[in-house]
Amino acid sequence: MIVRLSWRGLVYRCSILALLASFLFGAYAKAQDRLPAVPLITHNPYFSIWSMTDALTGSPTRHWTGAPQPIAGIARVDGVAYRFMGNDPEELPVLQQKSCHVTPTHTTYQFEGAGIRLDLEFFTPAFTDDLDLLSRPVTYISFSVGSVDGSSHHVSLLIDVDPVIAVNDGSQLVVTTRHQTESLEVLTVGSRDQNVLNRSGDDVRIDWGYFHLAVPKGERAVTSAAEGAEELFVQKGRLPGRDEIGMPSPANHSAPHLDAVLDYEGVSSHPATQHLLVSYTEGYAIQYFQRNLRPYWERNHLPVEQMLDEAEGQYAGLEKRGAEFDAALTGDLTKAGGPKYAAVAIAAYRQTLAAHELVADVNGDPMLFAKENFSNGCIATVDVLYPSAPFFLFFQPRLLEAQLLPVLEYSALPRWKFPFAPHDLGQYPLANGQVYGGGEASEEDQMPVEESGNMLILVDALARAEGNAHLAEKYWAQLTRWAEYLKAKGLDPENQLTTDDFAGHVAHNANLSIKAIEALAAYADLARQLHHDQSANDYDAVAKAMAKKWIGMAREGDHYKLAFNSPGTWSQKYNLVWDKILGYGLFPADVRETEVAYYLGKLNRYGLPLDIRADYTKLDWSVWTATLASKPEQFEKIIDPIYRWMVETPSRVPLTDWYDTKNGKQVGFQARSVVGGVYIKALSDPALVSKWRPTGAESH
Repeated sequence: MIVRLSWRGLVYRCSILALLASFLFGAYAKAQDRLPAVPLITHNPYFSIWSMTDALTGSPTRHWTGAPQPIAGIARVDGVAYRFMGNDPEELPVLQQKSCHVTPTHTTYQFEGAGIRLDLEFFTPAFTDDLDLLSRPVTYISFSVGSVDGSSHHVSLLIDVDPVIAVNDGSQLVVTTRHQTESLEVLTVGSRDQNVLNRSGDDVRIDWGYFHLAVPKGERAVTSAAEGAEELFVQKGRLPGRDEIGMPSPANHSAPHLDAVLDYEGVSSHPATQHLLVSYTEGYAIQYFQRNLRPYWERNHLPVEQMLDEAEGQYAGLEKRGAEFDAALTGDLTKAGGPKYAAVAIAAYRQTLAAHELVADVNGDPMLFAKENFSNGCIATVDVLYPSAPFFLFFQPRLLEAQLLPVLEYSALPRWKFPFAPHDLGQYPLANGQVYGGGEASEEDQMPVEESGNMLILVDALARAEGNAHLAEKYWAQLTRWAEYLKAKGLDPENQLTTDDFAGHVAHNANLSIKAIEALAAYADLARQLHHDQSANDYDAVAKAMAKKWIGMAREGDHYKLAFNSPGTWSQKYNLVWDKILGYGLFPADVRETEVAYYLGKLNRYGLPLDIRADYTKLDWSVWTATLASKPEQFEKIIDPIYRWMVETPSRVPLTDWYDTKNGKQVGFQARSVVGGVYIKALSDPALVSKWRPTGAESH
């Protein structure tokens, strides 16, 4: 069925936020015209597809690692073929791309040419208040076509999916199949061998499970799974009349593509809209201490065909909900930090979620595992959970609990014998024990103060958000060990790594000391919630005494040093933000104000360096540092060059969090969940938190 809409109705349905941004937040709309990379299909570390050029026709669509995973789009208008997605076939002319707009849950492109206008929309209903929906691996792609020259046109649209989308390497053998559900015609491709959870690593893609291209039966569409379909469509406007069955075939040689053609006959000034669904299902997603865990949506063995039918049946309602969600969130983020802050935060929204996999433990409890993208591929890295936590504390604390729980369970096992918190649980997707540094064998290159401080602060922030300390109560023995370690080692840390391990070891690190002090206050707060009054009083006193000592040890004239024994140095003291947000009352406001005033004199074109040692910075930490500001204009002075970097950087990858503040180039990392840390500014606004964070039964 083709739905015909007025242009006004189409704009509301597809891009209510675009109107809001245009009329209210002009700078935000401008920013969204050019992102380092544009999210198209974003679900988890394996199902994450982006456009990495300004024009959607400038390159093939790619996995977040940069590996091509081509989904091509070709329009035939009155018998003439034009590209609108992908760079192949290169000889075809392109429809002119008029705009690209990214909102929290939508990416919308607008094209014009040959007398028609085409609106192409990718919609991922990434709503954190519904875990079944959030974990459902379905993105909707819609196509709205209308005449702009007063004439009637015959338009047909081809979507062509390269089977390499289902494997790690194009030489792997794949098979394709066709299925019918109650509401959909489905083309499927997957590897022949289906070696479930067979590989771990960083720059890798999945090679088990199946990609699905699903077309609603009510649409005017034909489908095929055949080689050469794209060429036939360009030349004759049709698809092969048969599917190929000579399988398996190498994905990059002779394997059939998945193709769908949507037909629009008699296109007028009233646009007609059709849609399809894309999905990737893998059966098992994470191995957790030798237990293979299913995606959360599949925990009760929901059949794939039923999941797809439910997704199709809910499309209209979800689309309306998504438009309203996008408009409301954009408005509130703009109120919180201005239009440029809103632009950065919205660019981070889907990326934050797509760097995780939400699975169910054997008892059905949700577990959320982050992948340390383009670093070493670790899973459940504690100093990745820490910077991304503001996103989850703001939108859905239950998802932060789902990240902390596996780390706490691991820490309680006899095999973890150290008095401090672990760094990770393995290498994605195998969470079978720490692999970083000395692993479980030695303290070499561990992060004792860093990770122990991270866990204590996050467990307390979670308890505040959920209104109870049940997680702390269950794992009190572990938290107590870590608090005792920080009490002995935290004020003046030895020569050890921090979360910024790329910068090397720093002894007597002042920012790390802040984290340890705040972590002791967090432990005291948890003890008070659990009615361990003596421990609460003791640790509260220790934390406050340490904070006073810190001021004397770190102060150097008009700022505070990078390390206590290093005169003439400075660094971002981003960890101070928790003292402000959680209200520990450890450091006088003057400490934050002194640091912020000093930072304003150190800004480069694209931001504030991390510290005196280099020109590079971290995106997440820079927004934490900006949130220390007591005046909006100070916050904006730090955010403005970050926004400028986002729209000018020459590095075309999903948001990097580690870049050079002078030339804007990526130094390392991309597509990581830590960009969720930019939501720290929103988290610092109690009114916004109460609006967006679910309460009571809603959170469970």
